[in-house]
Amino acid sequence: MLDITRNWPRPVWHSPWKIYRVISSHLGRVRSVAFDPSNRWFCTGSADRTIKIWDLASGTLQLSLTGHVGQIRSLAVSTRQPYLFSGGDDKQVKCWDLEQNKVIRSYHGHLSAVYSMALHPTLDVLVTGGRDSLCRVWDIRLKNVQVHVLTGHEDTVSSLLTRPTDPQVISGSHDTTIKLWDLRRGKPFSTLTHHKKSVRALTHLPKLDRGNCFASASTNTIKKFNLPRGEFLHNMLSQQKSIINAMAVNEDGVMATGGDNGSMWFWDWKSGHNFQQSQTIAQPGSLENEGGIDALCYDVTGTRLVTCEADKTIKMWKQDVKATPETHL
Repeated sequence: MLDITRNWPRPVWHSPWKIYRVISSHLGRVRSVAFDPSNRWFCTGSADRTIKIWDLASGTLQLSLTGHVGQIRSLAVSTRQPYLFSGGDDKQVKCWDLEQNKVIRSYHGHLSAVYSMALHPTLDVLVTGGRDSLCRVWDIRLKNVQVHVLTGHEDTVSSLLTRPTDPQVISGSHDTTIKLWDLRRGKPFSTLTHHKKSVRALTHLPKLDRGNCFASASTNTIKKFNLPRGEFLHNMLSQQKSIINAMAVNEDGVMATGGDNGSMWFWDWKSGHNFQQSQTIAQPGSLENEGGIDALCYDVTGTRLVTCEADKTIKMWKQDVKATPETHL
């Protein structure tokens, strides 16, 4: 019998993560988060229809942006222009000029809520995914110019990845599929059907494994695929009994996944070993079902992690620097 574990990567030891700051300012559940490329600040979008910008070092509120008339489900910050993009339940995609702190462009086209967005790493292009089952590709240099409408999904497009090389766009949907897109032609060149339930989160790490694989999350399940063709690699050892809403991985190979039941799990990226399980605690006055995690993101250095939660809080995590392999197996 073939021993498939013989060539399995050995888990790397990682320090455990702990919460060091809880921010309570939003008046609704916090749905989305994105970091400034200079790593000075991060922004969050909420069901209270506001975007708030926070100082990363101190956690203090710097600015509130208002303009959406529905909850804000997705955010993206440009690495090349002083732009912040937002999308939400009001079907709107807005471009905020952060030098003027106002909306300078709105992109109209989605027929329902905008659930996901991603900026292309090398092109001036924004990709958005919505409850209308469509991915829309926008030229961010121009006013309301749609480059492509990517059709093929049959349900909400809830997660997006963009890459500098083909496939330049990867989308995950509530229709249980993942599509790899040919951005030049505006057509999918592969559809992955390995999941049985909604694909709500995608992540990849270009530097750690040269961008050769990505992970996807569904209810109780995390899978890894090879790129560029999307061959299935393996399942993570996933006993996280929840709908996994969010996932991210840092340069040290620590992948974090957040569930709708408030579970926070930490994994070794290469081996798929789960080395920490945490349970977020809903803030006093919250309902028991408000312990869910809707979004999470690492800062640029990968040393801090922000989670956005249903109890209206933002929680900030960092590694326990005092931990050693002897004290924390």
